[in-house]
Amino acid sequence: MNASAGDLFGLPPEDRTSSRYTGYTRAHWEAAADGLLKAAWKWATPGGARLDLPGPPSHSGVRSDGLEGYARTFLAAGFRVAGAGGKDPNGLLERYADGLDAGTRTPGRDDAESWPLILDHHVQGQPMVESASVALGLRLTRPWLWDRLTSDVQDRAEQWLRGALRHVPAGNNWYLFPYTVAGFLESVGRGDAETARARERASELLEHWYRGDGWYADGDGRAFDHYNGWALHLYPLLDAHLARDEEESAHHGARLREHLESFSLMFGGDGAPLHFGRSLTYRFAASAGVGLGAVTGHTPLTPGASRRVVSGSLRYFLERGAVGNDGLLSLGWHGPHAATLQTYSGPASPYWASKAFVALLAPDGHPLWASPEEAAPSEGPDRVLSVPAAGFLVQSTGADGVVRLHNHGSDHVRPDEGESAADEDPHYARLAYSTVTGPTSAENTADNHLSVVVGGARSARRRIRPLGSGHGDGWGWAASWHLPVFPAGPSTVPGLRVESVTVARGRHELRVHRVLGAPDGARAELTGWATDPDGPARSLLRGLHGWEAPESVRAPQGTAFARRVTVPRLGAEVTGTAVLVALASLTADPQAALPDEAVDATVDGVVDRVEVAGDTVTVRWAEDGARTRIAFGRGAVTADHG
Repeated sequence: MNASAGDLFGLPPEDRTSSRYTGYTRAHWEAAADGLLKAAWKWATPGGARLDLPGPPSHSGVRSDGLEGYARTFLAAGFRVAGAGGKDPNGLLERYADGLDAGTRTPGRDDAESWPLILDHHVQGQPMVESASVALGLRLTRPWLWDRLTSDVQDRAEQWLRGALRHVPAGNNWYLFPYTVAGFLESVGRGDAETARARERASELLEHWYRGDGWYADGDGRAFDHYNGWALHLYPLLDAHLARDEEESAHHGARLREHLESFSLMFGGDGAPLHFGRSLTYRFAASAGVGLGAVTGHTPLTPGASRRVVSGSLRYFLERGAVGNDGLLSLGWHGPHAATLQTYSGPASPYWASKAFVALLAPDGHPLWASPEEAAPSEGPDRVLSVPAAGFLVQSTGADGVVRLHNHGSDHVRPDEGESAADEDPHYARLAYSTVTGPTSAENTADNHLSVVVGGARSARRRIRPLGSGHGDGWGWAASWHLPVFPAGPSTVPGLRVESVTVARGRHELRVHRVLGAPDGARAELTGWATDPDGPARSLLRGLHGWEAPESVRAPQGTAFARRVTVPRLGAEVTGTAVLVALASLTADPQAALPDEAVDATVDGVVDRVEVAGDTVTVRWAEDGARTRIAFGRGAVTADHG
């Protein structure tokens, strides 16, 4: 059993007067940062240039991983010291200064201290990622670190950092790494045409990737995830804030404000962010955008609600085993969890969680810390919110604080990339995600998935094409279509297409699918939420039209939330065009009663009647008699409710 974070890090006593939801104050944040840094520095090389944390290496190798340990912890140290006005009770900056000196003496040499060179992303790219953290750490702590370095060390550091300006980033948020390096160099009087061009190029791409509603795509495709908060909003707005550039702050700040209108709802009442998208081992970095909004004033949230979200997220992970008995952040979610990881994840990767400590830039006495905590957006009345730009439908229930994300727009497939079932990513491909459940592994039955089975092969969902979304008072909908692709035999079936609609109301989800062009002998399968039969979260999946009786399927590899999970599944024989309707539900409210399956294929107490006439589905809700109508057209879907 893991030791408590309070014991490991010496957290102060809870303050339930000012922080009635979490008990955390600014002092808890400082203690958490100090504890994480103290544990990580035990693994430093003699010169302090690398923190070689224990564990299996990433595909970039141990030298790059060691640089990652230095750079990502430097972020936490930078926020910690800058937010305290330069006070450095643990002598952190001296260590980072020594490490900078040692790492840049002979870059590229294969020894215990030298940092790897920054090259193109497909050659040796990871150091480019870390260069941004080094640059940002130096910028945050300039009066107490950079300005006290000898000119020789400054010159060597600049030369190493400029590798980020001279090599090709990956085609996504990576362009913000040279942008951040250039911003630092310009801030210390070392800017030139090279730094200006790096910033111009990143700004051009950022505008190209902006899709509206406060959301950026992470590259030229349709990848919408936590990278919005911990990268695409964080770097440009923090750069403008540190530079005191009012025009750029207003531009990027307005987008962050709009982003937080929807994103702030994506934290559960227990503090958990949505388990969705890649790099989830960064954990409480998910709250970085909320913290930055409070620091800069560009947020729709009150200071008390902002603190509730950021402190709730930090506490959520500290209490659930994210930190091992050695004080180190593990690779995983709660504790270690291999299925959460990507191949680029190494022992120090979790320390991008340091970005959450941007909240410490709000000094003691700032409204973020001085105002009493208020409820998080997910702790109020039930809400349903559509985010058309991203193709999201966000559904929260106040009784249990559970947030669900219905994904009809984010797929992490590049525009130039083909669709292959072998590349299906459980963290993007599923129909829905939540704050209390995780997706099953790629080797197990997929949760929250509509597959078509042809010749014994189950289809995957790769590229997701939105078909529309909207919301009203107490309800919302989102729709998309995808081309089923298969792992065996021909990758596609001519004419086969699946259109999917989710209607959210309360804790219930109406899931409507239209399968077109199904060959003879095909079968459709729909799965629901993967939950532990003995855990607090419970799920339901019932057929309303076209589906056979449900069954329960085991997922032996479990999820990031539970080792033992089962997945409800429906099946139906389909040929040609078929319209299928089901009701799903997920709850962690112990008082909530999940209905039993009714004889007439509706669900007692929830749905009163279902009518399917051609390509139109009409559902009458039992509670209040409201009617939901979904109409499929040629490449379009409409929905209304009343």
